[in-house]
Amino acid sequence: MNQRRYAVRRVVSLVPSLTEAVAATAPELLVGATDWCTHPADLDVVRIGGTKNPDVPAVVALAPDLVVANEEENRAPDLAALRAAGVRVLVTDVRTLPQAFGELHRMLVDGCGVPRPRWLDEAEAAWRGIPAAPAVTATAVVPIWRRPWMVLGRDTFAGDLLARLGVRNAYAGHAERYPAVPVEELRAVGADLVVLPDEPYRFTADDGPESFPGLPAALVSGRHLTWYGPSLVRAPAVVGAALRAARTY
Repeated sequence: MNQRRYAVRRVVSLVPSLTEAVAATAPELLVGATDWCTHPADLDVVRIGGTKNPDVPAVVALAPDLVVANEEENRAPDLAALRAAGVRVLVTDVRTLPQAFGELHRMLVDGCGVPRPRWLDEAEAAWRGIPAAPAVTATAVVPIWRRPWMVLGRDTFAGDLLARLGVRNAYAGHAERYPAVPVEELRAVGADLVVLPDEPYRFTADDGPESFPGLPAALVSGRHLTWYGPSLVRAPAVVGAALRAARTY
């Protein structure tokens, strides 16, 4: 595609899933991304630090036409510093699957000025056949960290995806979005499944399930559970298969 047709020519992404979304749509626009931006695997751009501690002067030095960020993953002071330096910043707000689709369109089409990508239509189609409020088939604890243990709480994107696959988050009604909860309480909450993603904490078959004796454990791809981008095309199948493998359905 001809880069000159776009509204912007240089994009820096501060969010791994947004990096993948831009790279899958108009890779020539990306000039900078965080150290945590792992997809695509061959991404060759300037690394500007982490999502929580980006090197603001390094971002500014790249002279981006647009920086894409997220209100949850990035810190307000860093975004304010970029704006103060004259950088245009687009901040996404994603708590549900419909919000993800809307924000991806806004970022790519309205923000970057690129044509709506086919993968976004494919992602919407992949989820269209799944009811927004299916019958609950399992109640789960969903840890995202240990030492200390932290879990999905209220109003989270990953929680919304699981709900659409029939899994109720045991802490969906918690006052906090990512509460720290002692593992003893997690074991006693009455869940019949523990969902263990491989990010942000890398839970594995040898690190996580042993803390929930007698409870089926679903080891899931964190990219397919928590990222909003091209991964959403296969997310229903990938996450659904992991849940079924836990033998809870």
